[in-house]
Amino acid sequence: MFFWLTEFADTVPGFNLFRYITFRAGAAFLTALVFGFIFGRPLINMLRRRQTNGQPIREDGPESHLLTKTGTPTMGGLLILSALTLSTLLWARLDNGYVWIVLLVTVGFGLIGFADDLAKVSKGNVKGVPGRVRLAMGAVIGVAAGVAALYLHPSELQGQLAVPVFKEVLVNMGWFFVPFAAFVILGAANAVNLTDGLDGLAIMPVMIAAGTLGVIAYAVGRVDFTSYLDVHYVPGVGELLIFVAALCGGGLGFLWYNAPPAAVFMGDTGSLALGGALGAIAVVIKHEIVLAIVGGIFVVETLSVIIQVLYFKRTGKRVFLMAPIHHHFEKKGWAEPQIVIRFWIIALVLALIGLATLKIR
Repeated sequence: MFFWLTEFADTVPGFNLFRYITFRAGAAFLTALVFGFIFGRPLINMLRRRQTNGQPIREDGPESHLLTKTGTPTMGGLLILSALTLSTLLWARLDNGYVWIVLLVTVGFGLIGFADDLAKVSKGNVKGVPGRVRLAMGAVIGVAAGVAALYLHPSELQGQLAVPVFKEVLVNMGWFFVPFAAFVILGAANAVNLTDGLDGLAIMPVMIAAGTLGVIAYAVGRVDFTSYLDVHYVPGVGELLIFVAALCGGGLGFLWYNAPPAAVFMGDTGSLALGGALGAIAVVIKHEIVLAIVGGIFVVETLSVIIQVLYFKRTGKRVFLMAPIHHHFEKKGWAEPQIVIRFWIIALVLALIGLATLKIR
């Protein structure tokens, strides 16, 4: 919205700043952060009043959770969603199709998560919206985003899968790019959802991965940078840095209240929305494979569940003491802050590896 103030740049001193993505990204970050600080406590108080017993805790989960997490309200993802949506609408260019793809995917998955959280709280158990219904709704959003991205991408990149480091390698997927994009978005959403099991565990790796993708988006959106870094030029995607900055600002505002012991959980409202956002960003900037690297924490969490289920069905035994894998470490005696901070460190290392795929000539 504020980008339109550049029309007065020649007459009003200082308005020229609104032309710069970096300036608007910084403003978006601060706007979302302040929003989180201001409205975080009132939102938590409202959720406490409306959720008498807080988020239902799984009885088959770690025993300590029944003692330490019972009564904590959920749906804290509403704070992140509100902050990043408002900040993006204020500071991003609203004539940029890529911004709308990512924002609508984020809000769409947030609504799916909200319906799931509401069903759980209303019933007082962990059974929310049926899994197949959630997957179907998520698939519809993913397909729509894939089609939109296919048409917005420059002709030489439409339906193509880019391979990190090797710019000359493009895999022509044609219309199969659409289900592939849907898979990436839906997979990322559910992977983050599985990771959100400890206080602060999911939000920091999400911000680290998003920040990495935001830097890549800014580089990919500049023809001078793409030539230097030997990556494909996708005009317009640099504007996503503003969305990412808003996500990080809102995420930090949420983390202020989600730090152990959490005053609120993000719930599926937040985890599905943030995961969907990561997937959508990766699709539009043509870095789907890099997402698997920078979001390696989420990949491992998901694989731990798949391996556990398949192995148990086949042998009746378990590979891990409990899945997802962060619960395995809880069972081994690691303290919750140890697990969370160590996973943050791993996420940071993976982000650096992801940035290293920007090959310099």
